[in-house]
Amino acid sequence: MLQEIIQLHDEAVTALVDKISQKNVITFKSPTGSGKTYMMADLMDRVLSERNDVVFLVSSLSKSELAKQNYDKFCEYKEHGEFPHLNPYMISSDVSGEESVFVPIDYNVYVLPRDLYKKGGRLMQGAMDNFLQTITSNLFGNGMNKQVYLIKDECHQATNNLDTISDDYFSKTINISATPKLNRGQVPDVEVTEETAINAKLIKTVEWNENDSDVAEAIEKLEEIKKDYRNLLDVNPCLIIQISNKNKANDDLARIYDVLDKPEHKDLKWMLIVDKDKDCNTNDVFKAKKLPVSKWKDYAKSKESTIDIIIFKMVITEGWDIPRACMLYQMRPTQSDQLDEQVVGRVRRNPRLLDYERLLPEAQELAMKAWVWGVRKKEQQKMFYATLFDEPTDITDKIRIRTTKLKTLSLRHGFDIHKFMDEQTDDNRYADIFTLYRKYKKAEPEVRQLAFNYADRPCKWLKFAENIDAVIKESSKYICNYAESMELTTDENGEIKDVSFPVESTYTDNGNNVTIDDWVWKHKVAKGSNFAFDSDAEKEWASIIQNLAKDDTDEQEPRRVAERVLVGKTNPLAGERNIDGTVEPDKINPSKKYLWGKNFIANSEIKYEYCLDGIHTSYPDFVMEDCFGRIHIFEVKSVNISNATPAAFDSEAYKRKMNELIRCYKQASIITNHVFYLPVRKDEEWYITRLLCGEQDTLTLDQFKVYVKTKPCQEEVTKDKESIRKVDSPDIPTPSA
Repeated sequence: MLQEIIQLHDEAVTALVDKISQKNVITFKSPTGSGKTYMMADLMDRVLSERNDVVFLVSSLSKSELAKQNYDKFCEYKEHGEFPHLNPYMISSDVSGEESVFVPIDYNVYVLPRDLYKKGGRLMQGAMDNFLQTITSNLFGNGMNKQVYLIKDECHQATNNLDTISDDYFSKTINISATPKLNRGQVPDVEVTEETAINAKLIKTVEWNENDSDVAEAIEKLEEIKKDYRNLLDVNPCLIIQISNKNKANDDLARIYDVLDKPEHKDLKWMLIVDKDKDCNTNDVFKAKKLPVSKWKDYAKSKESTIDIIIFKMVITEGWDIPRACMLYQMRPTQSDQLDEQVVGRVRRNPRLLDYERLLPEAQELAMKAWVWGVRKKEQQKMFYATLFDEPTDITDKIRIRTTKLKTLSLRHGFDIHKFMDEQTDDNRYADIFTLYRKYKKAEPEVRQLAFNYADRPCKWLKFAENIDAVIKESSKYICNYAESMELTTDENGEIKDVSFPVESTYTDNGNNVTIDDWVWKHKVAKGSNFAFDSDAEKEWASIIQNLAKDDTDEQEPRRVAERVLVGKTNPLAGERNIDGTVEPDKINPSKKYLWGKNFIANSEIKYEYCLDGIHTSYPDFVMEDCFGRIHIFEVKSVNISNATPAAFDSEAYKRKMNELIRCYKQASIITNHVFYLPVRKDEEWYITRLLCGEQDTLTLDQFKVYVKTKPCQEEVTKDKESIRKVDSPDIPTPSA
């Protein structure tokens, strides 16, 4: 699994644990497919590892089989040693006759299916109250005096019966959903954004197609990609089609069957999954119609399943994982943003999540793309495609950027894991093999790789695991020594790999807009020249660079600060005389664009690895080539607390990351010969840390502008910085407490 995913999950759960200590009701928003169940289990395990007086009640609010799936996952995590403090129990009403429902009290995670707490249900006729009263009270010394933390999974669903008893029994309430209800007060305290999940390769980008496209277009697209999907990803792709409810469903099915009956689609296998088992159907050999819907769904979701198309009504909007699904065609009218996002989430999961980094580049690109027809809700309209201007080679050939990566301990010259293990003592004994395995599982991927290099027998794995702390320490010591571990990124032939902006990328329009029509980017679909940025600080810095790029340098022959390139379609008839006597121009609609732009992360190769409790990746915010050929790279930060960022900064975490980025960029400035900056916005001032040839300065905004306009000189090459006056306080601003 990619380190970015591990880091994203860890940061989200850390923030949740912190919020739980501050508030009694919190909301966690994370896109479908981003690992909410895993993060939920991690959250519970962390709390339970510190407190034995807490019990979790996980109310799975979906009408689907989400509760059973959550319970199975919790058991799996526990069995594999990932979250050993979980002791899950699935509450059930499977009792005969007039026998009362009983819930045992010796577990710490209770999974409660939606149907069990509906009005009039057996559980709500006293059994639930009895259970909660027993574990929360200490009447006459007979109670357990526990605190119950309620987790509302898919919290956008209504839970009136549970809400009526919340004040009596629940100490904390954690709302979790991809689509929390703001009108119910479910304002996210912690959020994994869609863009963050895409960047970590957790979920796919979506290509939105026209709402009025015919279903035949989606089926043809499936036929188009099916061969590549199988050959590159070893996965059978799947198109899911959502039909209308009630009477219109038959009309929808007739349209679908008309297309599937065509000779060119005769090899496609389809399956109809609806509420009633007897109404399910398929043209595959799987004809056991008397099986329950759950069996049909299990058959269809396997990556080896031969089903190409799944047709459904409302039975898979939540709680059904089918990573091989990469296309959605929605025939039912859009009625709910929440339902639309849930169903779109079915086609956004990464089908090769666990080994994505081992795929070929073309396979990675295919794995991270989904196609959707018929859905276009407000929030989804905010995701836009950006593409480089016509003749993109004019841009990508001109601006070339060197990036860096970190070598792992196994690649250190002279390091021998066998010799290192021989030097370790036998004093590091653990209580049991399960403790060792948990410690091993939590180690960074580069450390686990060393175990594969060393342990060819169980006894050697045991020795490695018993000394894993020493290995982790040695690995961290090496990786964090950038002078040794950092190297330029190379291609498969070992040649230095210069990269540029991706030809196509995406971004989310969050309202931080700047109008820019003369940089490297344009919209793939006409949207004017408005581009959005991640924060107010980024937005302001984009405006600064935009204005600076057009400024003249201080040379006697004025030149623009940023290099410019002519883009536009070349006219093959250039210079020839037309019949009317006019001469064809050299270019058709040529225009000059400045070589600077936002490093939109989707598809970007402009990245630098750094060490912070493992290897992480930094994608700088902006890149600019100046008229002297220098590459300027910017990572913009802000320490201003605004209404847009209600969560307080973690000062220590912020400072650690900033200091590590400075160390990383300092070494990168040596081996790439690029200039790196960390502009930090504090109050109304900019503090700009500059890393140049391995040296560090802190500049004011005016000093930065003077430097960018100044032609490089010999003094700069020899690291003479006397011409740049440092500000009085060169330290990086830190957030207020």
